[in-house]
Amino acid sequence: MNPGSLHRSLPSAVAGPAVHGTGEAAGEPVASTGERRALTDHEVVVLLADIRPSSRFWGYGRFVFGRSAVRRQPGVRFAKVLGSGFEGGFGLKPSGSRQGLLCLFDRAGAAQDFLAASALVQAYRDHAAEYLEVRLRPFSCRGSWDGVRFEPAALPPQDGPIAGLTRASIRPSLARQFWSKAPPAERSLAAAQGCLLAAGLGEAPLLRQATFTVWDSIASMDAYARTGAHMEAIRASREGSYFSESMFVRFVPEGLRGTWKGRTHA
Repeated sequence: MNPGSLHRSLPSAVAGPAVHGTGEAAGEPVASTGERRALTDHEVVVLLADIRPSSRFWGYGRFVFGRSAVRRQPGVRFAKVLGSGFEGGFGLKPSGSRQGLLCLFDRAGAAQDFLAASALVQAYRDHAAEYLEVRLRPFSCRGSWDGVRFEPAALPPQDGPIAGLTRASIRPSLARQFWSKAPPAERSLAAAQGCLLAAGLGEAPLLRQATFTVWDSIASMDAYARTGAHMEAIRASREGSYFSESMFVRFVPEGLRGTWKGRTHA
């Protein structure tokens, strides 16, 4: 799917307020001429899969062997195999079937080639009862993931779809306090006007968490990010110093296809 068709298939969409309080409000500045010259060729792929009961052993094997397998793919600079919360949500109870894969590619076209021709991607499709794939170009990044930043590869969009990823490493000594504050923000995300897609992901139970979201408008994302339980979670996270590392990235989606939580995106 090309950017134009995605813009037509979704209303104006923004993603990425952090369920757990690390997200930032919208309003990115327009890039200068120097920033335009500094754009990278970085591309990102996010895969979400609900593994079939008959393929659960294959799915569990992704957590053991999946990272090394994906890093052998051409152009991959950074990769994470991710678990999910119950029913793809954000709570403490893990899902036995839902999981995700995130890959950062360092050259233009590599993400599209990966989705079109990789045997690993086809295996996810074959083993999944539900499967969704998104190809993305980052346009802003605050923070890092294991020391890696997702450098801008696109200009901030004036309108149209936006995707976002938030992740954080929670300090073990503060995990209990952090999780006591997370549920209200999670519930408000599920009920937020304009939230088209939300997936709770995790690199490790309790302590290394991530959120991927898609919204129908910048206004909807701002309304969630700047008010209510989410804003309270942001304040609490800043005051409490819950995270040893965090990252918030916004993307321009280049393609969104598949089904997640019963909703089909094409």
